[in-house]
Amino acid sequence: MSNPLEVLDELSASRPALSADEIDAAAKRIADIIEPTPLQFSARLSALTGAQVYLKREDFSAVRSYKLRGAYNLIVQLTPDEKAAGVVAASAGNHAQGVAFACKAMGISGRIYVPTTTPKQKRDRIRVHGGEFVELIAVGETYDAAAAAAAADVERTGATMVPPFDDVRTAAGQGTIAAEILEQLGTSPDLVVVPVGGGGCLAGIGTYLRNRSPQTGILGVEPAGAASMTAALVAGGPVTLPEIDPFVDGAAVRRIGDVPFAAVSGFGGRVVSHGSLPLLTATESPGGAGAFRIMQVDEGAICTAMLDLYQNEGIIAEPAGALAVTGLSEITVEPGSTVVCLISGGNNDVSRYGEIIERSLVHRGLKHYFLVDFPQEPGALRRFLNEVLGPDDDITLFEYVKRNNRETGAALVGIELGTPDGLAPLLERIADTPLQCERLVPGSPAYRYLT
Repeated sequence: MSNPLEVLDELSASRPALSADEIDAAAKRIADIIEPTPLQFSARLSALTGAQVYLKREDFSAVRSYKLRGAYNLIVQLTPDEKAAGVVAASAGNHAQGVAFACKAMGISGRIYVPTTTPKQKRDRIRVHGGEFVELIAVGETYDAAAAAAAADVERTGATMVPPFDDVRTAAGQGTIAAEILEQLGTSPDLVVVPVGGGGCLAGIGTYLRNRSPQTGILGVEPAGAASMTAALVAGGPVTLPEIDPFVDGAAVRRIGDVPFAAVSGFGGRVVSHGSLPLLTATESPGGAGAFRIMQVDEGAICTAMLDLYQNEGIIAEPAGALAVTGLSEITVEPGSTVVCLISGGNNDVSRYGEIIERSLVHRGLKHYFLVDFPQEPGALRRFLNEVLGPDDDITLFEYVKRNNRETGAALVGIELGTPDGLAPLLERIADTPLQCERLVPGSPAYRYLT
């Protein structure tokens, strides 16, 4: 039996390359079912950056993400026989909702494969959008596992695959975002900031801007724990990452698509060093004269951006939806320039906010964990509070198991500081105390296990 992934690759290779004309055609195809999303001026981000910052609110779409554009553009072009055979898709959640919505709108049956880690909120919304036309199947812990199961389904049943990013029709649908931005602004922005997962959105938006607004700079932002686009650009072709952090579920992809890579690798740029992570950049500035750059941002920084969007603008952004704003917060832009950040999705499960707050505190240097070996005697905890904790410090976690046959007992202690500057004095006070204290470093095996 032939490899189902190879069969899909052959089908993709037979289709025309991504182009601005195809994106304009896609905009006409989806116009009757998908309304343009708002382009909103952000006074807060404009004040912080000195630029005129606008947010492209794809979280306002019918499925609360941009994924409906690509899914609908692909499915509406299927032949009657292909529609009768049904469709199959793999997704971390948002693309699945777009496929489900399109299936129900056109009366087409579909089977959708999602990772078992897909938040319940997204699974519930897939069922709502698809109704009786869609069967939802959870398999594997990553998008790639779900994609392999979907490819095997296509090979077995003859249904049509609806890729989330690795198809010209999907990427063209996502590229309609750029067409809307240019129309809504009435002029060319200086910089457009785009989240990057599998690369379809960046490919579509970048292709359109390169052709219709070549002076616009493009900044792609991907999570540091799943930097598959950067890896591909450095290697000269898509590569499979050995492991990824699945937290940014909408952009946690081990391997970008061939179609997105073909488009994005043509945007220009060069590889430079930036700490331990490589960046692709045309200039040291992310904007200006059509420069292209791709950067990675820490998952904790993404959480901070999510909370800022919620607390200041009332925007419920999922982790991938906050990628662009996170990237903007870590660069310097030309004062007075016009910048557009894509809020790519708002499908965030409220049950995740505990972890989001935790990751944000750790990223900002406000939350720290220690293993403290307390002597099993009265007053030990009081001495720790009096001698170690500062006036603005707070214990937010204390887990202790008494060992009757030992003189000491270890406790896991979480401390939240008033400011990041409070860490050095805290460590000094810990060094002066007779208690045995071990700091758990974020990212270490002990830290991940215990917290």
